[in-house]
Amino acid sequence: MSRATETTRIGFVLFPALTQLDLTGPWEVLTRLPGADCQLLSHDLQPVKSASGLSILPTLTYADCPQLDIIVVPGGPGHVDAMQDPGLLAFLRQQAPQCRFLTAVCTGTLVLAAAGLLIGYRATTHWASLHRLPVFGALAADDRVVLDRNRLTGGGVTAGIDFGFRLLSELGGVELAKEVQLQMEYAPEPPFAGHPSTADAETVETLKDRGLTFFSEVAAIDAHLASLIR
Repeated sequence: MSRATETTRIGFVLFPALTQLDLTGPWEVLTRLPGADCQLLSHDLQPVKSASGLSILPTLTYADCPQLDIIVVPGGPGHVDAMQDPGLLAFLRQQAPQCRFLTAVCTGTLVLAAAGLLIGYRATTHWASLHRLPVFGALAADDRVVLDRNRLTGGGVTAGIDFGFRLLSELGGVELAKEVQLQMEYAPEPPFAGHPSTADAETVETLKDRGLTFFSEVAAIDAHLASLIR
């Protein structure tokens, strides 16, 4: 039996104020893997509200979750609280040794980092938070998708779809990934630049200025959490 037709247990982590596209982009891709058993994970089965107000229903609690083949951690404004969630971090650490792939999208990468699971690994995250990764011993890479051994990470928000296809190709082969991409008609033609390397300088500086307060506040949290894993 080929790997693509075996059951592949994939757990998607939920937490309040996540960015729903970080979650639903990869979900849409990976649920098309033959044999995929995809579950939405949380502390309990109560609805989890995303940052944009979309409520998502968990299907499995951390306590009842069996060993997974793959974990996907989304990002979003709520990632700072998720980085300080002892139950979530303990779950990730418990699952990690037997996972085939340990993965994250956007600032979900910082959640993996806070669990001490990216020390010495190349990883990416939203461009505005790349500078935070080295605090946790990760090697920041300014790429849209980064695979280092069994750690797969994606950049901000929409990068989760590209991330999903990269993971799908690893799990089911390139031909399957091509077929699914065509089924989804994934052929983006963005009207504007979506990365600092191609965006106009004024827009980049505007967004950086908006983030100054947030990053000054979160720096102390990052330093404290990093001290716990060293």
